[in-house]
Amino acid sequence: MRLRLPLVPAVLLVLLLVAPPASAARWRDAGRSVIPIDYYQGVTSDPVGHLWFDGIQFGLYRTAPDLTETGRVPDIIPAEITASEGYNHIGDLSYAKPGVLLPMECYDPQANPTNTCGTGSIGVADPVTLAWRYYVKLDPADIPKAMWCEVSPDGRRVWTSSGNDLLAYAISDLSIAHAAPGAAPIRPVKRLRNAVPPSGVTGATFYAGRLFLAGSVDSAFQVWSVDTTTGKRRLEIERTFSGESEGLDSLRGLGGTLHWQIQPITATPPPTYAEPSLLHFLPTPAPRLTVRAAPVTVPAGRRTRLRVTVLGAWRAPLEPLPGARVTAGGAEATTRSNGVAVLTVRAPRAGSMTVRATALGEAPGTVTLAVR
Repeated sequence: MRLRLPLVPAVLLVLLLVAPPASAARWRDAGRSVIPIDYYQGVTSDPVGHLWFDGIQFGLYRTAPDLTETGRVPDIIPAEITASEGYNHIGDLSYAKPGVLLPMECYDPQANPTNTCGTGSIGVADPVTLAWRYYVKLDPADIPKAMWCEVSPDGRRVWTSSGNDLLAYAISDLSIAHAAPGAAPIRPVKRLRNAVPPSGVTGATFYAGRLFLAGSVDSAFQVWSVDTTTGKRRLEIERTFSGESEGLDSLRGLGGTLHWQIQPITATPPPTYAEPSLLHFLPTPAPRLTVRAAPVTVPAGRRTRLRVTVLGAWRAPLEPLPGARVTAGGAEATTRSNGVAVLTVRAPRAGSMTVRATALGEAPGTVTLAVR
């Protein structure tokens, strides 16, 4: 659901939404996947590539990396919690060690105000069974509802927004010890004032250490990235669409490394995409892989076991990349979940050997070994 910003003069709004062409050229289109309408509000994934979606209002769904559905719970919020708290809507979700994180609010489009309870919580669901575990309330002194959440690359914080500010909560506070209704609401550990982009927030993800935020104003659809240390932001993607912006994810798959949900609900028909869509993007220019190998010297004429580590930009600026293809001396292997591949090579003569790694959305990286 769209985060509504205070009204600003039309001229100022136009100026805020205009950026140099280079800003919107950081990412190129890499395709589109049609998804079920149930996968409406948000998307997240784990390092292996499994995905979770939520929608239309309160369902939770899991898919394989190729979007084949592997689980669904049409109503994940327990009836007793809806009855006691009023929660009936889940926004753009996230994945972390506690489980799948579900930002919840009370939403009635016919009511005034539409936020009928004035509180927000983050629910926690089992990533495998999709079973509800518990929920943690956010102190309404800081935030009146939770419309999205995103876990930081180090797994220590979960970000969301309140008005024009970005808020970070400690992941350690999203524990059963702080579960509602028995425990007190939790408070944020950091606030970035006025860091919410002019296009608002419908979905979020981390890429290369920056918090990416999707949103729209009328037909101007934008993705901004924010430095969560300083609050400074820059425009990453800008498109003209008719539709509704929703979730955002940095899955490495489906032909891209950044994925944006666009739904065919619009006040200015026809929609740009007639079906619910997940748009795929690749960075331009692509960041270059870092390759490390051991040993750094290979004996000529003998079989040698190489341990190769591949690092690249993903949620953090530089982290181990699973699924990278590594080649050396005619041998090849794929990195495991820890970014490591093991190859056995044989160099026929003294000289050098090049180890090369490739991965989706990354420029190839190499390291040269001495052969003696």
